Amino acid sequence: MNSKILIKAREYEAKFGPKISNEERPVFHPTPYVGWMNDPNGVSYYNGEYHLFYQYNPYDTNWGLMHWGHLKSKDLIKWEFLPVSIAPDMDYDHAGCFSGSAIELPDGRHLLMYTGVIENNGKDGSKDIKQVQCIAFGDGVNYKKYENNPVLTGKDLPEGDSEIDFRDPKIWYDKTEKCYFSVVGNRTADGSGSILLFSSNDVKKWKFVTVLDRCNNEYGKMWECPDFFMLGDTAIILTSPQDMRARDLEFHNGNSNIYLTGLYDAKNHKFIRNEVRTIDFGLDFYAPQTTLAPDGRRIMIGWMQSWESCRCQPKDVKWFGQMTVPRELTEKNGRLIQKPVREIENYHKNEIIYKDVVVRKELNLTGVCGRSIDMVVNIRPAGYKIYDKFEVKLAKNSEYETVITYNPQTSIIKFDRTNSGFCQDIIMSREMLVANNNGKVKMRIIMDKFSVEIFANDGEQVMTSTIYTPQEAKDITFNAIGNAVVDVEKYDIVL
Repeated sequence: MNSKILIKAREYEAKFGPKISNEERPVFHPTPYVGWMNDPNGVSYYNGEYHLFYQYNPYDTNWGLMHWGHLKSKDLIKWEFLPVSIAPDMDYDHAGCFSGSAIELPDGRHLLMYTGVIENNGKDGSKDIKQVQCIAFGDGVNYKKYENNPVLTGKDLPEGDSEIDFRDPKIWYDKTEKCYFSVVGNRTADGSGSILLFSSNDVKKWKFVTVLDRCNNEYGKMWECPDFFMLGDTAIILTSPQDMRARDLEFHNGNSNIYLTGLYDAKNHKFIRNEVRTIDFGLDFYAPQTTLAPDGRRIMIGWMQSWESCRCQPKDVKWFGQMTVPRELTEKNGRLIQKPVREIENYHKNEIIYKDVVVRKELNLTGVCGRSIDMVVNIRPAGYKIYDKFEVKLAKNSEYETVITYNPQTSIIKFDRTNSGFCQDIIMSREMLVANNNGKVKMRIIMDKFSVEIFANDGEQVMTSTIYTPQEAKDITFNAIGNAVVDVEKYDIVL
């Protein structure tokens, strides 16, 4: 039987969600049914469809008491809203149902594993906060919380680890060991983060296995939203550090995102770290989570927003927060390669192709415009002399523009949204270093009304950011200082 809190949330979203028109939403990026969305949760393939849950406050466009919103899709592009799945209605999660994951069980049930937050007021006015791990079972629409929740508490932590920062379980089944594993983020005694590994034979009783890796105050502090998987022989950890400090162009300040590559000794459950890199260099990317597609592809979805700018919302919005386009992950020479899922190509319309266009001043190409597009731009020098700079301007009219700049001398791609509809004094630009290839660079640009995702050199680096330019600003121009040659392949995305 559903609780009053869950029923209230479902009734609210059923009343107000349909009042948000498709014109007010992105075309193919997931948004909340109504209200607020942050971290992707429970990204999974269940009963023939992809399921995407998310941190959800249906009652406001700002973060609040966390529920789990719910979407599903047959192809990762066209999403269908489902009723809110779980609500903070138990003693062990009354202060919020925080992030987690999902998996299909052998008996056909869908399992959700999530963080419950307990918050009590002390007599001295202080707050006693604990985070615990909980599970719920369901059929893809309705979910029932396990009667013996929580399944992991502070008692299961290594000595000195924090009960306050113990969250975001990512579960999977290991066919070789024939048991379930889960990684959970935790804050250690030194005030920084670690990734804890737990195992279970039945998803109900869990035991601590090991610390997969720890921050040691080198890459931010608390490590949130961990994920762990193999790409070939390479082990990958994804996590989102808080309180990161900038380092060259690789890491930026604040809430960040990183991946760790290495080797994994499965017998001894030992991760041997090799490299640490940024997942996405953009202004709006956090808390990514992956799942396995039926065909074996590793698919990742991230929250397309940042905590630093999430209060910079357009006036009178009815929803806030988006997810990235789902991305296929592969590994190449120790680097994480990201590409938009191939299913997006099923929605390509209105093909426009230009070859060998010489660019020496700002120009429009007939038919190259729009706000919901998939566009590949191949840039190279005209002759032996390398040009000084190349610009692509998106979402442009006489008043607005969003600018992508490539400098072949420094091999830096810069994204600038200074004139992209924001009226607040927030970070407006970011740069990423790409491979130096004598002035040659390839950029695949996915744009969807309120966002721009740049996949450089076939996904070697990615940069994701939101924009709030009025939708009538649809022009796209190209410009070069010096002489450059460009090939452009552009499609509208039509659902």
